[in-house]
Amino acid sequence: MLKLKLKNESRTLLLGSAIGKTIKNLDFKNFEIHLNGNLGAGKTTLVRGILQYLNWADVVNSPSYTLCEEYEVDGKLLLHIDLYRINSLEDVEILNLDRESAMQKVIFIEWPENLQTDRNVDVIISLDHDNQARHASIECKDNNIESSIKTYYENE
Repeated sequence: MLKLKLKNESRTLLLGSAIGKTIKNLDFKNFEIHLNGNLGAGKTTLVRGILQYLNWADVVNSPSYTLCEEYEVDGKLLLHIDLYRINSLEDVEILNLDRESAMQKVIFIEWPENLQTDRNVDVIISLDHDNQARHASIECKDNNIESSIKTYYENE
């Protein structure tokens, strides 16, 4: 498990860039990241950093009210999901996370504990914050993914 101290928003965005670079260099059909953390922990900021690295030039909105924000960039379909208000499996199924796509699909799920079903997750990121900084714990199912994130983050 990779543990990082994110001293400010810039470091959270840098971690997003590190993850974005890793995603850009992977050969995959589907890739899923679960984001854990309290309100204000930096989940959407992290996704913004990822999307910016992947060349998304527009605004990145929190999906708190829409439940799902979709982005298409450079042959990738990116789904940013917020399950904070989800109460049942039917609510999750409406989002159609497993839809077929000709593009590579990346799914970011905030509040994954509300899924009420198991999913094949590639990366689990837990964000925590105190008065001084945010802290990120990153678990990857593939050690090469973790190594790539760590190398980029520490060398920038």
